[in-house]
Amino acid sequence: MNIMLDHADLKPVFFAPFVSSAMRIEPDWIDYNGHLNMAYYNVLFDRAADEVLALIGAGLDYVTLKRHSYYTAETHVRYLRELKAGDAVRATFQLLGHDAKRMHYFEQLFHATEGWMAATMEVMALHVDMDAGRAAPTPPVITARLAEMKASHTMLPRPEASGRRIAMPERA
Repeated sequence: MNIMLDHADLKPVFFAPFVSSAMRIEPDWIDYNGHLNMAYYNVLFDRAADEVLALIGAGLDYVTLKRHSYYTAETHVRYLRELKAGDAVRATFQLLGHDAKRMHYFEQLFHATEGWMAATMEVMALHVDMDAGRAAPTPPVITARLAEMKASHTMLPRPEASGRRIAMPERA
């Protein structure tokens, strides 16, 4: 028997941290150094963030119907360990903060079978009215879901690498 369920009325559960679906490193993503090209770390982090956006009600349907979306305004990526073709990975997502127009989060990319961390990414994203071309307030239903996620993620320690800046050390 095939039963169709309507999940629109189900309240999302916000695990701390959110863990993405498994993703596999594609052979075409490998650069001439023999490891994952830096651009594709962004692709993997972005795919994990898309899962979170769908969970909070800001996924593809929201973009299509409401013409609003989250745009990345700033990122900081750390490349910690090489990934190779065929490796399976998962990303974690920790919401660090949000307000009426912004979402600040931290992602970590892990080798899915061996467990080591390959990279981290810190992101500031803006909620954007795509037709107006500028930041816009987040609707109450998404704000409420972000608040629930933040409450869940508050129990997590703040990532040691969050808030870092790039600078050359001063030499004496």
